[in-house]
Amino acid sequence: FQQLGLGSVNIGYSNTAMWIVFSYIWLPFMIVPVYGAFERIPDSLILLQHSPVITLGRAADPAHVLAAPAELARRGIAVREASRGGDVTLHAPGQLVGYPIVDLRARGRDVHRYLRDLEEVLIGALAGWEIAAERVAGATGVWVGREKVAAIGVGVKRWVTHHGFALNVATDLALFDTIVPCGLVGRGVTSIERLLDRGVSMEEAASRVTAAWPAVFAARLVEVSAQQWASAVRSGSSLAITRSRNTRTTVGSHWDPAPPSITPAACSGESAAR
Repeated sequence: FQQLGLGSVNIGYSNTAMWIVFSYIWLPFMIVPVYGAFERIPDSLILLQHSPVITLGRAADPAHVLAAPAELARRGIAVREASRGGDVTLHAPGQLVGYPIVDLRARGRDVHRYLRDLEEVLIGALAGWEIAAERVAGATGVWVGREKVAAIGVGVKRWVTHHGFALNVATDLALFDTIVPCGLVGRGVTSIERLLDRGVSMEEAASRVTAAWPAVFAARLVEVSAQQWASAVRSGSSLAITRSRNTRTTVGSHWDPAPPSITPAACSGESAAR
């Protein structure tokens, strides 16, 4: 991943599956200077976890960070600004963060439709556990009752998406008491483990999300290594990223359009210079 311009990573283990745990660095457009052009990166879906970090979108109200800097430092929670839309959110281990890189020129250049499609993938994934999740008008994301189980926030540049979604799988929900999630007062957050009252591995969550992806995006997901993906980026091939068979760090898609860019996901918001 250092070769991809994504900086250093920490390797963590969860339920025998090995996952990359990223520090929140500037994933955003790090790939662009490395490879020179958005159009060189294939349509892809990258799945990972972040170390604890609060991110502030372009519409964030700093007052929605409730904990003092000293308390955040004591708890090992970083604070970073993000170029996505939306307010304040939090990433941490146990949360499946997905960064889709999708060329919206092949999907009608419709950002609103893209947001609804991401919601549909996550609602479908949760249905696999018989969790009845839904949308809430005016509050992008996926909800179970009055609690958010998945946050979504996107950016778009040259009609190629970055940012994405964050699905609470086995997240320490106590961390969310440091913020007003997405600036929505009076609503809570939940996780798949809390809803099921049992443990859920990140591998299981990734499998459910990738299983739900093709029905919405008409995309056949294939597994490749990070090295194969980097090679595809360099060559401009339509081969995409995906979950490495050895590390299960990434998941990608192979459908014929091709393009680029990444950044961390988060809250409701439909940011973007197009």
